[in-house]
Amino acid sequence: MPVFKVLCRKDAFVDYVTDVEAASAAEATALARDDPGSYEWERDGDQEFDATSYIALNKDGSEIAGSECGDF
Repeated sequence: MPVFKVLCRKDAFVDYVTDVEAASAAEATALARDDPGSYEWERDGDQEFDATSYIALNKDGSEIAGSECGDF
């Protein structure tokens, strides 16, 4: 099964990333959202944002369209 890098963007203006094994990018973000404590998150910069969202990233660090979930 593939591993997706998932970005968690929280309203504290901090981005975190982790690797999630899943069948699809959308499943990876849903798994991260539903059980964030099961993953080791690494700080990955700052961003101005007022909610929490989960987005799968491709190997170049770009967002994978259609993988977003959370509060927008």
